[in-house]
Amino acid sequence: MSVKDKIRKYEEAEKATAEIDSSQEKGKKEQIETLPDPAEDIQVLQEKLTTAEADSKAKYDQLLRLAAEFENYKKRTAREIEDFRKYANESLLREFLTVVDNLERAIDSANDNADSNTCVLEGVRMTLQELFKIFDKFGVKPIEALGRPFDPAFHQAILQEETMVQAENTVLKEMQRGYMIRDRLLRPAMVVVSKAAASFDGAQTDETESDTEL
Repeated sequence: MSVKDKIRKYEEAEKATAEIDSSQEKGKKEQIETLPDPAEDIQVLQEKLTTAEADSKAKYDQLLRLAAEFENYKKRTAREIEDFRKYANESLLREFLTVVDNLERAIDSANDNADSNTCVLEGVRMTLQELFKIFDKFGVKPIEALGRPFDPAFHQAILQEETMVQAENTVLKEMQRGYMIRDRLLRPAMVVVSKAAASFDGAQTDETESDTEL
């Protein structure tokens, strides 16, 4: 092999080596360029963490609201059940009040009548006492109205009567007894209420002045 051929082969070998080295450097550069930026990864992760924390807080707040609403629902239901238990017989007991009124009138009438049958009267009284026992069992109590100040929350005024003995707006007479069932009004008391009597001082003064002029 001639010297020229050897030189040419050597040059070709060097060229091929240079091309290989260049290709390897280019490949390494492309690999480096495709690697993710650590700063960008941290920012993405931070954003995801912030989003997850906000979502978790929203879910926790929602859970707290649901727990509070459920607790209020339990309390409200318990109150409704308790009220139902206390006042379930309210309508029936109100109907019994008419029976009590009639029995009390019968007793008052018999007491005014000397010829009334004592045995029958005693039977009526016993019946009335049994009804009062039932009332007491269900928390029904009479309203004390006579001699008390008039209270529209518990009294129903049907008449006004002038008086100089009692203070104004005082219950003078109880026409029909009122009742409470526990802390609730079952029936208002029907009452006669006092009002101030008209003063005669003015009339007497006019008469005196008239006599003086004569």
